[in-house]
Amino acid sequence: MARPRRIVLLRHGESEGNVDDSVYERVPDHALRLTDTGRRQAEAAGGRLRATFGDERVSIYVSPYRRTHQTLKLLDLDPSRTRVREEPRLREQDWGNWQDREDVRKQMAYRDAYGHFFYRFAQGESGADVYDRVDAFLDSLWRSFEDPAHPPNVLLVTHGLTMRLFCMRWLHWNVAEFESLSNPGNGEMRTLLLGSDGRYHLDRPFERWCTPKPYGHTG
Repeated sequence: MARPRRIVLLRHGESEGNVDDSVYERVPDHALRLTDTGRRQAEAAGGRLRATFGDERVSIYVSPYRRTHQTLKLLDLDPSRTRVREEPRLREQDWGNWQDREDVRKQMAYRDAYGHFFYRFAQGESGADVYDRVDAFLDSLWRSFEDPAHPPNVLLVTHGLTMRLFCMRWLHWNVAEFESLSNPGNGEMRTLLLGSDGRYHLDRPFERWCTPKPYGHTG
């Protein structure tokens, strides 16, 4: 099995929705564009990634949203060394279709009280639903490692919550641990590095906003 040396998770650059939540009333979530700041964040991330990957090949999976595709393009990675696949299972948490700003704000407050993992948006998804599709994607990813010619690098261009849930599944975090962590900022990365012990380790932790309080012995 040709396991990659590193699996990089990148959150898209700042989008229109990150600075003005009223845009969701006019534009579908999947169609939101990067802001000028978001484009600069993506370009800066590209410089860091090119330095990291060097001349090595990269297998890339990108969420089907416009802002993630724009981010990927602005990374300016060498197309002769990359294999790109759109991966719908890496999309953002679904919040429903056209969104009423005040209703979404109310639901976000409910989610904070109820828990990000279990709360399901009306006509949308819970964090647990996203976890399930991330789990299905991981099965496909592991099967790809069976190819002896698999590239030594994997890059996932995705969303903040999806990044946390990917790491939760990969590193076997419990729900309390997941709930205690914050999303990375726009354009930020986390990398799973293959260690000498044969296990993957996160290069740096997610920011923690509270102390985990698990219900049982899994803590």
